Amino acid sequence: MNYSIGVSLEKNDKFSTYLNEQIKEFNNVHSNHHKAIRKKDSVQPINIMVSDENNQWIGGLTAEVYWNWIEINYFWFKEEYRGNGLGGTLLDKAEKEAMDKGANKALLTTFEFQARAFYEKKGYEVVGEIKDYPPGSSYFTMVKKLM
Repeated sequence: MNYSIGVSLEKNDKFSTYLNEQIKEFNNVHSNHHKAIRKKDSVQPINIMVSDENNQWIGGLTAEVYWNWIEINYFWFKEEYRGNGLGGTLLDKAEKEAMDKGANKALLTTFEFQARAFYEKKGYEVVGEIKDYPPGSSYFTMVKKLM
C-alpha cells in the first residue's frame, strides 16, 4: 500500500468537505440514527428572533430538534436587554417549541465566562467539562430533561 503525506497550513474547504462526507458515509453505515437524520426535514429548526422598536434584531436563539433532543446552537442578545428575564423567556419558548416537536431532552454548550450559572438556574446540568479551554477557563456541555 503506497501513500504520501502532505501538510498544508492553509484553509482547504474542498478537503474539509471531502472528510465530512466520508465521516457521514461511515456514520450512516454504523448508525441508523445518523442515517435517518440525513433525510429531508428530519432536522427541525427553531429560530427565535428579538427585535427592538425599530424592528432591528437585538438578539435571539437558534436551535435544532432531532433524535428527540433540542440542541441550542446560538443564544445571545444585547447587554442592555439582559438581567430582566428575557433570556429565561427565550429559553422557555425554545424548550416548549421543541417539546411540541417531540423533544424530551435539551443539549447546549457554554464557556465558563458565558452563561453556565444561568443555565443551571434553568435546570441544566453539566455532563462534561474541558478544563483550560481556552486557557484559564472551561468549556461545558450541559443537558436537561424536558417536562
